[in-house]
Amino acid sequence: MKQKLILTKTEAGFDPGSEIRKLKKGKKVLILGGTGEMGQWFTPFFREEGYEVTVWGKGAKIEIAKKLGVPFAFDLDTTISESDIVIVSVPISVTEKIISKTAPKMKKGSLLMDLTSTKLKPVLAMQKFAPEGVEILGAHPMFGPTIPSIRGQTVILVPVKGRSETWFPEIKELFERKGASVQIISAAEHDNLVSVVQGLTHFAYISIGTTIERLGFDVKRSRKFVSPVYDIMLDFVGRILGQNPYLYALIQMENPAVLKVHEAFIAECEKLSSLVRAQDLEGFAEAMKAASRHYGDTALALRRSDKLINSRILEFETLLNLVGKPCGFSHIYSRKIHVGVLEKINSDELFLSKLPSKGRARKTKQSLLRLKLENLRLLSEEEFLAWKKVHLQHTQRDLSVLLPPGAKPQVLLQIISGNSRLVAAEISDTYQELSKTMLQGVTFRITVLGDSEAGEVENEVLELLCGLGCKPRKL
Repeated sequence: MKQKLILTKTEAGFDPGSEIRKLKKGKKVLILGGTGEMGQWFTPFFREEGYEVTVWGKGAKIEIAKKLGVPFAFDLDTTISESDIVIVSVPISVTEKIISKTAPKMKKGSLLMDLTSTKLKPVLAMQKFAPEGVEILGAHPMFGPTIPSIRGQTVILVPVKGRSETWFPEIKELFERKGASVQIISAAEHDNLVSVVQGLTHFAYISIGTTIERLGFDVKRSRKFVSPVYDIMLDFVGRILGQNPYLYALIQMENPAVLKVHEAFIAECEKLSSLVRAQDLEGFAEAMKAASRHYGDTALALRRSDKLINSRILEFETLLNLVGKPCGFSHIYSRKIHVGVLEKINSDELFLSKLPSKGRARKTKQSLLRLKLENLRLLSEEEFLAWKKVHLQHTQRDLSVLLPPGAKPQVLLQIISGNSRLVAAEISDTYQELSKTMLQGVTFRITVLGDSEAGEVENEVLELLCGLGCKPRKL
């Protein structure tokens, strides 16, 4: 009698979002500016939820649409009139103009939504130009296109009374179900808040960067002498400086509330500088104390910043402990997986050699893959194991044993499948032993992970089966 039973370590689970995606199938989304950075980020976001996405962008960058796997809106007016949702994701300076040309062409019952960093002007423009029956919704994702997932990120929504009743709940539910923190505020409140949240912080970081440039200061050399706080600050400054300068200029220039923030910031810089020039120790200390009292829970801020600093230290220590061992990394931006033996690591890069296979020793001389630490995420043990199962060549071995009376083959199969060095295990044959004992015989077929020694794993499994009362069958 023969039977086959294959067990894997993960089973296909029910996807609660699948039914929701079925309901959304057929709803058409047009992203104006879909070939830009944020447009490219939101295209797969909506596609994965079952929406039919079309993109449009200045310059007709068809190759980007092809890369995203969506159509490009060559006939823009027709696409606008047929879309259920039109998302405006264009530079702030042309947002109102795009809205004025787009809104009148939209069909009744559709939604016009913008993703701009300011809200008052776009929302007013949508109210002015969107015809009756077209709903409007202001939105501001508080993250950039380099973020891999919306989970844990903040999205600000600005619904308009009487103009957001049908679509607002659906968009809010979508963002929240995907893990975002959704905040609901008015357009005016939004612009006042982001004048500090973005306007002040960006202005301060850019000012630090331009000051460093003015001084001719050697940033790279200074990192050899850094404190953790300075090191992190340099990264944030570099993060801002390395992005689209026109976007950051428009964030400063298109929000009228930012100028008042600039005036306050410059006045405080001059005040503190004058205290330093006057050697006014008490005055400087009092200014810090007053700011601390207004700031609030500085102890909490200390703990959070300690957590950030310690996470960087822990990450580096974890990698140091992996030197000489096989491991895998995912490139944060390209998503490419790099696997190998970690040969060495320094403060900003690591070196991988090829992963050994089937237990064979590594060659002593081979070219090393050099990777920047800031671009990498260490694969978890589960992720690394999944990669090896797919990409390595594995070995199959058959183990024939006699079972003790009353033993169930399926139970034994489940037990041996717990070996972490097995890709799979199955029952390839069962039979009745032709002897006086009339014991049941079973052949277990095991597939050994490609970078493990097959004979060693075979002995492990056989010892386990013998420990459970089985006896090797003599062939």
